[in-house]
Amino acid sequence: MTITRLHFAQTDIGRKRSHNEDCYAAEPALGLYVVCDGMGGGNAGEVASHMAIDAILAYVKAEARRGCVAGRGMANPNLSPLTNQLADALRAANETVYRASWEQAKYAGMGTTVVAVRLTGRHMSVAHVGDSRLYLIRNGAIRTLTSDHSWVAEQVAKGYMTEEEAERSPRRNIVTRALGIESSVDIDLAEIPIAHGDHLLLCSDGLTRGVRCRDILKTVETAGDLCDKTHKLVSLANEAGGDDNITVLLLSVQESAAGRLWHRLAPPWLLKAS
Repeated sequence: MTITRLHFAQTDIGRKRSHNEDCYAAEPALGLYVVCDGMGGGNAGEVASHMAIDAILAYVKAEARRGCVAGRGMANPNLSPLTNQLADALRAANETVYRASWEQAKYAGMGTTVVAVRLTGRHMSVAHVGDSRLYLIRNGAIRTLTSDHSWVAEQVAKGYMTEEEAERSPRRNIVTRALGIESSVDIDLAEIPIAHGDHLLLCSDGLTRGVRCRDILKTVETAGDLCDKTHKLVSLANEAGGDDNITVLLLSVQESAAGRLWHRLAPPWLLKAS
């Protein structure tokens, strides 16, 4: 079975910010895709997001060169070695950003959100901190695979605020968890099956502040190729006000025709084993 992962990404300053604090990375050879949204005074947010991306890539590449798939640190026995390795990469990034914020006064208090996926075969590892998001678009439906670590999301979860009130709240940009703010960080982890025809969308909150899920779904379903879809999503965010930097990384999961035929013809017990 051959799974092909196509992607296209775009980052945009938006209409209200003076510089772009978002950063992303796509490493198809590793199946690794990451979006970060930095925060901090001056250009510290931009520094934090780039620093985190560099640290995550360096960690995963170093482990690949070593031929190592098992995580080194706080391994969760209920998750695969690759998922644990991705978590370790984020912990390494947290340490890097946190140390830099303490060593250089101009970077004090900087941090960054992160959403990262690692695709292997028919499965995806997910690691997430903050309010950047991951969506799965499948069979005409959209599903949010991450939960925001933000003040308004917590208020909604507790029943103190509606979704509509959260969208209008002046506190909607307050995150309750981010890389680099403290010496350690809690990371949300998940493992999710993927299938032929899936679209995966990693994005910063510059997209989700102004573009509703139904409009994201409509765009991904109808806009054309990945480049067209990505540009359209960024345009929609800017048309909604462009209040923040906007980053969109869109993935399409495609299985070869031979692989799809094999999956239809293979006996159920063999498919389950694989």
